[in-house]
Amino acid sequence: MAVTIREPYRSRDHTERLFVHLGLGLHERGGALVYEPTGRAVVPPFHLSIPGDASSAAFLVAAAVLAEGGELAIENVGVNPTRTGFLVVLGRMGARVERVNLRDEGGEPVADLLARPAALRGTEVSAAEVPTLVDEIPVLAVLASRAPEGSETVFREVGELRVKESNRLELIAANLRAVGVEAEARGNDLFVCGTTRPPSGRVETARDHRLAMAFAVLGTLPGADVRLSERASVAISYPRFFADLRRIGHQ
Repeated sequence: MAVTIREPYRSRDHTERLFVHLGLGLHERGGALVYEPTGRAVVPPFHLSIPGDASSAAFLVAAAVLAEGGELAIENVGVNPTRTGFLVVLGRMGARVERVNLRDEGGEPVADLLARPAALRGTEVSAAEVPTLVDEIPVLAVLASRAPEGSETVFREVGELRVKESNRLELIAANLRAVGVEAEARGNDLFVCGTTRPPSGRVETARDHRLAMAFAVLGTLPGADVRLSERASVAISYPRFFADLRRIGHQ
């Protein structure tokens, strides 16, 4: 039986790409995804090399952007366009992250990322972009706080953040204020103003791994004193995060 799926905005398409790679009768028609079974009863055996997660790589990229010097190379990162909206937004903010050695792995684009320090500026993130970067909003908000004084970044229609591992929308704003940044959630929008003052204060992670990692990155700034309420939650998605963050800081 054929199945047709329509979405208001394009979402992550890892499953769709794998179906196409395996020849399982999935295609796009009239802006919708259409699955038409080919008669094959089971998924054929296959070998797949899994690339590094773009969401985890985003925190190391952010740390490199905030660094005072150097260059960071992150190898074998999945750069599926439905997952790399944060790189597009970083470009608008003034941070150019290069993709080198671009290749295909099982229908997925994979590349090595080269990140360097950058002077940041404010931007606006539209509702249409949010599905491609929803997990990176905490770290993008942290980066937005390092734009010049008076430079504002707006994240539109990010109400979904209220029902993640925590109420991320309110906690991002509250924690930024706790470390000396002007930030506010208004309805489903998030507003962050830049500042040059070193961040200082206690951050409530609510055991949300992405909040803990984002504010840990902010804590790498010279003169920063960012204290996390806990760190154990980070093991949910990136057990070696703090070790890697220290390691790149010593290069």
